Amino acid sequence: MAFVLSLLMALVLVSYGPGGSLGCDLSQNHVLFGTKNLRLLGQMRRLSPRFCLQDRKDFAFPQEMVEGGQLQEAQAISVLHEMLQQSFNLFHTERSSAAWDTTLLEQLRTGLHQQLDDLDACLGQVMGEEDSALGRMGPTLAVKRYFQGIHVYLKEKGYSDCAWEIIRVEIMRSLSSSASLQERLKMMYGDLSSP
Repeated sequence: MAFVLSLLMALVLVSYGPGGSLGCDLSQNHVLFGTKNLRLLGQMRRLSPRFCLQDRKDFAFPQEMVEGGQLQEAQAISVLHEMLQQSFNLFHTERSSAAWDTTLLEQLRTGLHQQLDDLDACLGQVMGEEDSALGRMGPTLAVKRYFQGIHVYLKEKGYSDCAWEIIRVEIMRSLSSSASLQERLKMMYGDLSSP
């Protein structure tokens, strides 16, 4: 559960700078949607992970690159945005609609979309024209490649129930494994208790 809140805290931390707001106004709902999204992913479980052990795979989440100490403010926001965008895209396909409870899936899509809307404003504010290449290189590109591997895996497995279950667990893990990024942002932006 500690990891589940890591991404949420990182997203909150991104909105605060040394002197307060970065001009990046993340609503309180942004954090609530993040918590709800992780809870929804947990509720979407249809199979026991033990049943799908033969389908497990290491998707090589770019943890070192994503959590590396050299991430700049714009890169951190870009990486978080890319993770949310790719997760939204993954769960917004016809194949995913067939795999999951439609009510839970629609709630997840809505929550991810809301978080993306909140981060879009921040991304535009912190990424000037000179930073526009950040989405095509480094940590953000590593996240894109990671999700490409997930799409290839699903296709290779014929979008089976076990493949979707493995992906559900993987997405939960990737969205909640940003503890180091959280610490990095905390050091960059200071204590949240005094914005």
